[in-house]
Amino acid sequence: MNTITTPRTPTAPEPVAVPAPARRGPSAPRDVGVIRTIAVAVLASDPITGEGTSLGLRRHPGLRLLQDDEFPLADVALLLTTGVTEETMTRLEEFAARSDNPGLGVVLVTESIREHQVLRAVELGLRSVLWRQQCDFDRVLEAVRRVAVGGTDLPPAVQGWLVDGFRSVQRDVLGPRGLTAAGLETREVAVLRLLADGLDTADIARELSYSERTIKNIVSGMMTRFGFRNRTHAVVHAIRSGVF
Repeated sequence: MNTITTPRTPTAPEPVAVPAPARRGPSAPRDVGVIRTIAVAVLASDPITGEGTSLGLRRHPGLRLLQDDEFPLADVALLLTTGVTEETMTRLEEFAARSDNPGLGVVLVTESIREHQVLRAVELGLRSVLWRQQCDFDRVLEAVRRVAVGGTDLPPAVQGWLVDGFRSVQRDVLGPRGLTAAGLETREVAVLRLLADGLDTADIARELSYSERTIKNIVSGMMTRFGFRNRTHAVVHAIRSGVF
């Protein structure tokens, strides 16, 4: 089982204040992530760490620290723990289950985490992992703001785990069932590739050794299942999903 553990240092860095974003004039474009307040829920394994972090975050404009009964409204959950345990994962699952925000992002600050925990946490909204002994308050604040606008902040090793996990799912689960990560069947992808090349139904049927009726059924099935407006919409979906 792969585990990442960061080395301890004698003392943790002191929180450092981050200046508020510079104000812009009426005609200047507004930065994404600065135009609204970010609702933050702090979850800490020990009360002292949690209270200190909350106090630091409250000093910065654009952030709203939530009370426990407001947690379902959170844009970002900041999870602080020395090491990720099963108790940590259960708490995160319970938090995510309460959330009213489908775009909830999680920032995890920890000293160690295992590969299978990362894969579980991603399903719950994990978008950032910071090593506790290698980051200061500036770094935490930056991660919260980045995650609030849909960004990610993951160490190389964690990124590698996610890539390996994705490939494993494709190889062992989706592939044997003739599916892709985009939810398309492999034969649907083949049809869409040829549609993208400008071939019509008769040409695709000849290319794939199917009948024209089969090609029409494949296309019709995709349209119904995904709610595509037309064939162009289906091709665009495939391209954006990265299947070709």
